[in-house]
Amino acid sequence: MTVRTPSSRIRRAVTPLALCAGLTVGLTACAADPDEGTNGVGKLSAPEIEQKAQTAADSAKAVRLAGTLVSKGGTFKLNMRLKQDGATGSVTTKNSTFELLRVGDALYLKADAGFWSHDDEADEAPTEADTEAADKLDDMYVKVPQGDPSYKQLRGFTDMDLLLDGLIGLHGEAVKGDRDQIGGVRTVKVKGGEDGEGGTLDVALEGSPFPLQFARGGGAGVVVLSEWDRDFPLAEPSTEETLDYGKQLPRT
Repeated sequence: MTVRTPSSRIRRAVTPLALCAGLTVGLTACAADPDEGTNGVGKLSAPEIEQKAQTAADSAKAVRLAGTLVSKGGTFKLNMRLKQDGATGSVTTKNSTFELLRVGDALYLKADAGFWSHDDEADEAPTEADTEAADKLDDMYVKVPQGDPSYKQLRGFTDMDLLLDGLIGLHGEAVKGDRDQIGGVRTVKVKGGEDGEGGTLDVALEGSPFPLQFARGGGAGVVVLSEWDRDFPLAEPSTEETLDYGKQLPRT
């Protein structure tokens, strides 16, 4: 039986380190490959990564979009499940929170009594009749007429292609950024400009190269994109769940 001295044990331990350090390529030869086990997108140039993400998004059948958008019209918090023929989810504005459901061209809005009773243009308080009507509409679906001025704006929150085109496009020269993780999935960042002034897109390095997060330039909001290609049911509400508002919808 041979008993190794402490010094011999130390020499055994450091020998592989010494071999690594002596390689001409340096210590990185023994480091883990950051692209090992990925979809290989991280090896591409910034414009190529952006194009891969755009192509993946364009071909997707469904997605969940959640986050905050800041615009001249105010701040909106979205939590929407979207697909080509409709959507369902919620929108929160400065004044209220409401739910949207679209099946084809049929668009429905559901909100609490406070949403239906407020009117930003009115100087006087709601009448008793207004309050009673708002109470009846509380938590009921209202079908938005296509001729109502609010229809186009509200439908925009439910249009998958429109939202994705408007939310995940970078501005400026595409620059490759750092690696990160979004929802436990490894990502590579692509920035619009060196400092991300034109937005920063996180693209999945696992599975399809879907965009998983987009930070809009200038602090104009961050949206997280998940549940890509995960289908979900859509159905118009029953007559028992629906009421007619009877006039132009309040501004959101």
